[in-house]
Amino acid sequence: MKNVIVNYLKSYKKQNITLNELENLFSGNVSYKSFATTVKELIQEGILTEKNSENKNSKEIPLAFKFGINRYELKKDFIQSIKDASLSMVDSIDVQAYFKLSEETWNKELPYIKKVNKYILLNKLPLDYATAQERSFHIVGDEKWIDEKGGRKILERINIWDKLKIVSTNDPLMMAVNPSQFLNSEYCHLIVENKTTFLALMEVLKDTKFTSLIFGSGWKIVSNIVMLESQLGLKGTHKLYYFGDLDYEGISIWNSLNQKIRAEIAIDFYRELLKKPSSIGKETQQKNEIALNNFIKNFNSEEQASILNLLEKGAYLPQEGLDKDELQNIWRSIVWRQI
Repeated sequence: MKNVIVNYLKSYKKQNITLNELENLFSGNVSYKSFATTVKELIQEGILTEKNSENKNSKEIPLAFKFGINRYELKKDFIQSIKDASLSMVDSIDVQAYFKLSEETWNKELPYIKKVNKYILLNKLPLDYATAQERSFHIVGDEKWIDEKGGRKILERINIWDKLKIVSTNDPLMMAVNPSQFLNSEYCHLIVENKTTFLALMEVLKDTKFTSLIFGSGWKIVSNIVMLESQLGLKGTHKLYYFGDLDYEGISIWNSLNQKIRAEIAIDFYRELLKKPSSIGKETQQKNEIALNNFIKNFNSEEQASILNLLEKGAYLPQEGLDKDELQNIWRSIVWRQI
């Protein structure tokens, strides 16, 4: 009963409240004695103060007809929780803004503030710029959090936005082109996550039916892919294929890109990669269940089991698991010539 009254008072906008309003919070199955005892307890705690205390009802536990609301006492525990939380935060996080906001907002956003704090404790403030998707993934495991789920508002509220070096503009794509394919009406593009793979494949681009080879540079591709058509100056149908590291982050990069502009899995590369010995060292990567499910749908049941087993034990397969000759042979294979 006490919690019902306290929660109501927290959202109540006026400075005073009537006895009748408090009574109306409860149905007829609540006894007056129980109700009045609770109100008396709130008076003793200083949350409610009786107005015109000489004028009370004539019931067994007399109560005034109107009460003042002590906002400070009402928010005392809330204020203390902010103070306590701030003691465990890094100096760069400022939670002062929450003293003026509702307890509901604080409770809703605190789990994310803790994740930001953990990210900074483990990594320190970044020295290099990154996309919103990359920072989102590394902080909360959801690449949409900053741009689409209110993350930026929280980061600005705790005065950390500028310190996280998040880029909001598109950079030009880094790519190699195959002019022999410019006269087509449909253009195919292969996006690879890492530079070593890009340089190895660039040598045989002319031997494929791909219009371009694009260096994705991790998360940057998600923002920069919008530059593709304008940079090439080619109007028509553009078909994208993606090949990245076989780990949670590489999968999330592909999924985010695919949601923005359709990008198929360059499955032949991944199938060959699955035959290689895995590496350990990505145990702390964030897992995006939706991205993982979307990714493994592209593989047969045996391959799906291999991928899930690989990731669940904290292992991964970097693109570099395929050497230069293997990469080039896959790209020049008959499978790709039939696109």
